[in-house]
Amino acid sequence: MFRTALRNVLAHKARLLMTVLAVMLGVAFVSGTLIFTDTLSHAFRKQSAKSYEGVAVGITSYVDSDNGEETGLSQRTLDRIGELDGVASVTGRVSGFAGVGDPYGKLIGAEWSNMGSNFAPGKDGEDPAYDFTDGSGPVRDGQIALDEDTAAKGEYEVGDKVRVATNGPVEEFTLTGVFTTDDGAVGAGGSLVLFDTSLAQRLHLKPGHFHDATVTAAPGADDEKILDAVKPLIPENSEAKTGATLAEDQAWTIEQDMSSLNQMLLSFAGIALFVGVFLIANTFTMLVAQRTRDLALMRAVGASRKQITRSVLAEAALVGLVASVVGFGLGVALAAGLRSGMAAFDMKVPAGPLVIGPTPLITALAVGILVTMFAAWLPGRRAGRIPPVAAMNSVHAVPTTKSLVVRNSIGAAVTALGVALITAGAAMGESGREIIGGGAFFALVGVIILVPLLSRPVIALVRPLLVRAFGVAGKLAGQNAVRNPRRTGATASALAIGLTLVTGLSVLGVSMGAALDKATTDQIKADYMIETAAGGGVDRAALAALDRAPGVSALSPDQSAYFRVKDDYVSATGVTPGDVERVLDIDVVNGSLSSLGEGQMVVDEKTATEQGWKVGATVPVTFDDGKKGSLKVGAVYKEGAVLSSVLVDTKVITPHEPRPYISRIYVKTDGGPTDANEKALINALGKNPAISVMDQKAIRDEFGGEISMMLNIMYGLLAMALLIAVLGVVNTLAMSVFERQQEIGMLRAIGLDRPRVKRMVRLEAVVISVFGAVVGVALGSFLGWAIGQTIKDELPLYALVVPWDRIGVFLVLAALVGVLAAMWPARSAAKLNMLNAIKAE
Repeated sequence: MFRTALRNVLAHKARLLMTVLAVMLGVAFVSGTLIFTDTLSHAFRKQSAKSYEGVAVGITSYVDSDNGEETGLSQRTLDRIGELDGVASVTGRVSGFAGVGDPYGKLIGAEWSNMGSNFAPGKDGEDPAYDFTDGSGPVRDGQIALDEDTAAKGEYEVGDKVRVATNGPVEEFTLTGVFTTDDGAVGAGGSLVLFDTSLAQRLHLKPGHFHDATVTAAPGADDEKILDAVKPLIPENSEAKTGATLAEDQAWTIEQDMSSLNQMLLSFAGIALFVGVFLIANTFTMLVAQRTRDLALMRAVGASRKQITRSVLAEAALVGLVASVVGFGLGVALAAGLRSGMAAFDMKVPAGPLVIGPTPLITALAVGILVTMFAAWLPGRRAGRIPPVAAMNSVHAVPTTKSLVVRNSIGAAVTALGVALITAGAAMGESGREIIGGGAFFALVGVIILVPLLSRPVIALVRPLLVRAFGVAGKLAGQNAVRNPRRTGATASALAIGLTLVTGLSVLGVSMGAALDKATTDQIKADYMIETAAGGGVDRAALAALDRAPGVSALSPDQSAYFRVKDDYVSATGVTPGDVERVLDIDVVNGSLSSLGEGQMVVDEKTATEQGWKVGATVPVTFDDGKKGSLKVGAVYKEGAVLSSVLVDTKVITPHEPRPYISRIYVKTDGGPTDANEKALINALGKNPAISVMDQKAIRDEFGGEISMMLNIMYGLLAMALLIAVLGVVNTLAMSVFERQQEIGMLRAIGLDRPRVKRMVRLEAVVISVFGAVVGVALGSFLGWAIGQTIKDELPLYALVVPWDRIGVFLVLAALVGVLAAMWPARSAAKLNMLNAIKAE
């Protein structure tokens, strides 16, 4: 039977090509993902081990949980540690945000990973953490060193003046050196600025103190003993670990970070393979049907049912093996491409070889072979049940009415269960997301089972349109599309799965984007929004500088604060009375915003209802510094995502805040957003590269850009599943044309010319593709609605938005898929020789 299976594979190479391609793509994604994540994990492990090479003990200080301050490690503490037995040296490090501007004043590097640290030379004048390629490290105020990539991007050379922004005003420094480093901030696409130690302490902590320290051991000293001696000397808000432990911790953290990426990519590989199952099952079903006479003859000469089934499974195993081997090779190339592609996002991967371990290879082979055999199992089982008498007939018996009734009954029950779970999960809110996920699985499986039943009535609706528009070719296409409902259903299911996911993501993404627009950009009337690139607060000095800038007509800060009402903490936003209503659209439902200027507070509806506050009520409060007072409710407004639940004049909260935190500043200018006004604001802020001046478009991108980016990534990944669905349509049509050779020959003989034969096959493909797309769009929209119900509490202005334009594009693309998929089968059908086709069996 194995020889029979091998012969069948070699005899049907072209027909099995689509199956090979489907499995190959899925396997490539699985193996490529595993190799990619293994390579990254190995590279970062090596980097972390190298960064702690020679470190006996590492010490890290933390923020004091009681007062929110970070005291750090004092120089005296480091001196005492340096006097311990076995300690060769102690190096203190201090770090914080430091942004470097390019020649045009724009920030170099990824905002959150632009860091500053201290140059800590040893007795030889070198800092072992950095290798200088040009110049040397800074040794006094007014000097800095830059990492090699940042210097190149900024076109800086040793001796140049460089503007650097920290948490204070921009300062100008002289560049003394350029270095290379394994620092994680630089590896993440950021920048690293080295200052003299005393200056770094003044900028990022306080004089004489460090955030971290590393201890090196004398030859022969034991790291664990040094650790035991260090622990009693360090302050309470700090922790000490051996270098080996720190390297392991960092490697574990990297693996955790990689796992989320790994899971996402593997989930899409799973979707691709799931879609491929339908293509494989369809292929083997048609191959078995075409070999009915051969299989029946084998039964007649003594082959058992199990032998026939095993021969089909052996054939599937051979196909799966070939696809897995080729897919693994593509996976290696994909992993290399992904690693190189990270450079496009300014993400650096430490140097190192591609790690190809046994796990990706074994997984690729197992996945490819098992998925193919699983998909071929049912066709193989049907092949084993072919009676020997069927050898007298070249056409296999059609499914019985009883089998179709059982199938449809099961499909209806599974679909009903899925819909019920999805509806119940939507009603439960945030806690119902897992239930919706389970319901989505059952609903998708149920719909797939029911697709053959649905195909007849749905396609029957469009058949008159086909006849009216395309005549005989349209009529034949409509009839051919429903001639074999199982085949049509399996082909359409592949497209339905992909479009379900794409539509669900689109509905959810567009609805969330619209809600964010309502809550943010629609509420922001300001021409510009000022934020720091590091995500920290804007200095209060910026308010005064902007107020003096030409063209500024109104500005208000978003100053964060908290105060306590009884036992509850209430979030408040400090604003500028009189200006805040010009830069923000605040919908007052009761009272007046002018009450802000009288020292009163304005409260959103939700908080007012929860606390039982009404306009005119006086509320006793305890401010952040512990002082007590009272605030009168001057107005109630509709809540939004931009502001906190309570608005007050900045003069009310600033006296109680030792370090007022201004998250952003809203600015209104005369004449609206213009190049001149933007330049005036940038100049007023001292051309600080760490401060972003955003117009309305940039504000919209700030709040909704992440959703758009995630949607585009999802679309790209799901495109692979749709590609496999296209292969399924091609395969189905090719098989259909092969089976209908005699019929097509007869049609040609009675006058159906070649153009109309091509049109018939193309229309059949379009009908099947659009049918699958309609099913996917309907189910995807339902899932998008359900998931949206679970995030309504997180986005108060969330409302379902059906992206009809995108859905229209999806349907048009589905039709285009049908046209493209039918090109080869249609051409083959039109080229059939009439006489040979009529004689074909």
